[in-house]
Amino acid sequence: MNLSITGLHHVTAIASDPQRNLDFYVGLLGLRFVKRTVNFDDPTSYHFYFGDGRGTPGTILTFFSWPGARRGVRGAGQIEELPLRNAPMFFQPEHVVL
Repeated sequence: MNLSITGLHHVTAIASDPQRNLDFYVGLLGLRFVKRTVNFDDPTSYHFYFGDGRGTPGTILTFFSWPGARRGVRGAGQIEELPLRNAPMFFQPEHVVL
């Protein structure tokens, strides 16, 4: 049995402002809003899925919607940067204010 990891289906993060999260990934970066489900670990919140035009596994970025969540602190083993190879990005980066 081959137990090697050949890729990722998706990466998940937390969104403290769900509307701003949607506006950024769909409106600014041009990703597709693939689907919205209930967070199965916390049924009081949603799980948003963004991806390429087809929702192809490996292009999916998801967020748990936790309004008002405090900003995270960098720690050992955490992701600090996430490049998006398939994002259309029809904007000028110098005009982006986060």
